[in-house]
Amino acid sequence: MSVREFNLPDPGEGLTEAEIVTWNVKVGDTVKVNDIVVEIETAKSLVELPVPFAGTVTGLLVAEGQMVEVGTPIIAVDTSGGAAPVQDAPAAGAVEPGIEGSPAPKMAAAAAAAASDEEEIEEGKIGGTTSTGRTAVLVGYGVKQTEAKRRPRKGLPSKVDAPDLSSHGTDIAIEPVAISPEGTLAAAPVGSSAPAAREGGARALAKPPVRKYAKELGIDLSSVAGSGEGGIISRADVDAHASGAGNAAIGVSPVVPSGATGATAAPAGQTAYQAPVFTRGGERETRIPIKGVRKMTAQAMVGSAFTAPHVTEWVTIDATATMELVDRLKKDREFKDVKVTPLLVLAKAMTVAIRRHPEINATWDEAAQEIVVKNYVNLGIAAATPRGLIVPNIKDADQMSMRQLAEAIGALTATAREGRTQPAEMSGGTMTITNVGVFGVDTGTPIINPGESAIMAFGAIRRQPWVVTAADGTETIEPRWVTQLALSFDHRLVDGELGSKFIADVGAILADPARGLVWG
Repeated sequence: MSVREFNLPDPGEGLTEAEIVTWNVKVGDTVKVNDIVVEIETAKSLVELPVPFAGTVTGLLVAEGQMVEVGTPIIAVDTSGGAAPVQDAPAAGAVEPGIEGSPAPKMAAAAAAAASDEEEIEEGKIGGTTSTGRTAVLVGYGVKQTEAKRRPRKGLPSKVDAPDLSSHGTDIAIEPVAISPEGTLAAAPVGSSAPAAREGGARALAKPPVRKYAKELGIDLSSVAGSGEGGIISRADVDAHASGAGNAAIGVSPVVPSGATGATAAPAGQTAYQAPVFTRGGERETRIPIKGVRKMTAQAMVGSAFTAPHVTEWVTIDATATMELVDRLKKDREFKDVKVTPLLVLAKAMTVAIRRHPEINATWDEAAQEIVVKNYVNLGIAAATPRGLIVPNIKDADQMSMRQLAEAIGALTATAREGRTQPAEMSGGTMTITNVGVFGVDTGTPIINPGESAIMAFGAIRRQPWVVTAADGTETIEPRWVTQLALSFDHRLVDGELGSKFIADVGAILADPARGLVWG
């Protein structure tokens, strides 16, 4: 028997650890080179990992939900084609022998001895050796070869079996429990409607973002009825369960604060924010681990706020002409297959204004004591996802037509909602838009993304009274579509004049989109 271990590869972007989210294989399964065996979550994205060799899975060395460092063995595969002993995934939070008692060192030695007998994979393919001598994997290069200590996590089951998740990447079905008035766990009553006893023992079907959302709310997906095709559970199903009769199965009664609606209205064509329902019962506090995207965002924002001196300026605009343009584009045959919103017009206006004021599209190089002006625009769009706030960017947005920009924004948004945004899509940004208007917010003081010099907050567009001046100089008060922009910029490299001219030009284009033709 030749057992080889696949170590967690380096995901790049300076990340050193990741969480095992979903195993797509179980012990005893046969895998081929480049088969997707596991889904991991880094601080920036969800990533599917392919296995770099073929054989039979003999062990899942890390449990779902566990954080592991780069270079840690996560799966063992018998590449000899013979029968192999079975090893389940280790219990999360349990003391692991060898690194403190793990069989990993012995398996690593066996893998090293067998490695010389294995046929090399063609250079450039997943798992192949590059010209630099490093191992090529899906998410980066340069896998750390040293042993790394695994950090056990609290609050996970004492044993995690490795179910067959190859079809849907589903959650593990967990037996339902009830919370007694004293706050202790009690067995679920016989006859409970919880679908852990789904027909044929089938497990709940849900996408990774939905699973994480349910986990944050403390909801067992096995007790949620799925409304999607084949019984797939959506975010709406989880919300309905959280606020409906499904809570009775675990002894929790939802209480919605007076005046709360659970959702914030959004302009037409934009998605409203669905807030978690406030519940009372069981534990009086809920603790959410700071990890993944939220951890990375917190570190980046603290670093930015206390490194770059922020200045924020506001401007109020009559955006009626922009709304009329959006209505016309929605009826235009060229735009019939893409989503057209005021955000699209703002994105185009910013690329035009950057062309007029290129110095604002820059970054501060502290080490070299230089201001680096970027001759390209990678426009970031802040997106709120179940995993937290992420900022993917549209590469070379200044080179795109209006139609191309609409397609790029649509693809970016869809990928972010599915939790599939990759680290490369969030790196290299030069300026960012945060669209707080979808939450009904007028404006704010956004914090600059590290490595950029400015960020634009786009407020809600509302019907408000506005003084309109006619060509003959007469003034009337009319209801108009009005919005606010707020620009935060790094005062080390952007002075008040440059920042003011930039935001004034963007506002002028929203007030009269025809200016974009003249200036662009």
